[in-house]
Amino acid sequence: MSQVSADAVTLDFLKEARETVRTSPLGVIRTPMIPWSRTTLPPSAGCSVQLKLENMQRTGSFKIRGVANQFARRPRGGRFVTVSAGNYGKSFAFASKHYGSKGKVVMPETAPESRAVLIQSFGVEVERVPTSSLMTAVNRCVQDDNMTFLHSFDDLDLIAGHASLGLELLEEAPDPDVVVVCCGGGGLLAGVAAAIKLSGCDKTRIYGVEPEGACTMYKSFIEKKPVGMDVKSIAAGLAPPFAGRLPFELCQRYVEQIVLVSDDEMKAAVSALYGAGLVVEPSGSATFAALLHGRIPDLEGREVVCVLSGGNIGKDELADFPD
Repeated sequence: MSQVSADAVTLDFLKEARETVRTSPLGVIRTPMIPWSRTTLPPSAGCSVQLKLENMQRTGSFKIRGVANQFARRPRGGRFVTVSAGNYGKSFAFASKHYGSKGKVVMPETAPESRAVLIQSFGVEVERVPTSSLMTAVNRCVQDDNMTFLHSFDDLDLIAGHASLGLELLEEAPDPDVVVVCCGGGGLLAGVAAAIKLSGCDKTRIYGVEPEGACTMYKSFIEKKPVGMDVKSIAAGLAPPFAGRLPFELCQRYVEQIVLVSDDEMKAAVSALYGAGLVVEPSGSATFAALLHGRIPDLEGREVVCVLSGGNIGKDELADFPD
């Protein structure tokens, strides 16, 4: 794992990564940002909200941004192993196929089977293990199979790639009052927050949103160091067993607060968004759930950007959500 500090993340470094992402052969797109008021969603309470639709990104989530920068900085045809509950694994597999790399995804047994099948369709091996055994499996691949570990959230190049989302949203909302971003291991939140703050938006308040049952960054903020926990949440993409070290440092520096939402609140958010024609997975809907249930303070009259981070949800999963 990289031991670089948060000081390595400069605006010039992030702008360079943004150009790498923008020109990547993986086809990363500039995702649309639409006003909440122009959807059929219930009116937002007293503030102007823009929805950044990363659920429409190539491979269905923001993860392709970080992966594009990671793979651009690694040798072609390498042998890589990673850990993912789905979205990072999908982007990792997509990139592995494009670059001719040998890849393996170690996946928690709790992740939906459909996501494992999808990753395997790109020619990448999947090994499903108990959450407590994820890193044991990775270390075996590194030692026995001579594979290089690519971290799915605690990696400088990955975070810089994710920061392209922050720089992109500032082009449409140059000085937002509030930006709301989901948080699992913290790679996306760290990248977006650093991009916004280093761009000079000193007054912008940035909030991370985690599930109540997988609140590693929330607990890390309290304990002032990265911590782990036994995680359990419907939002598998937001439920790594620990917060990343570099993401924690960046979030502590640039993020206002971490707020929590329940599984039921995310289910309701998925259903509300689906009713408005937006297919968003539980992990991607956490930010919307936080707004819908009043978790973000002092929004009256504010300009808000809400990142919907992913839309990889199968018909079998949607069937379990309320109408």
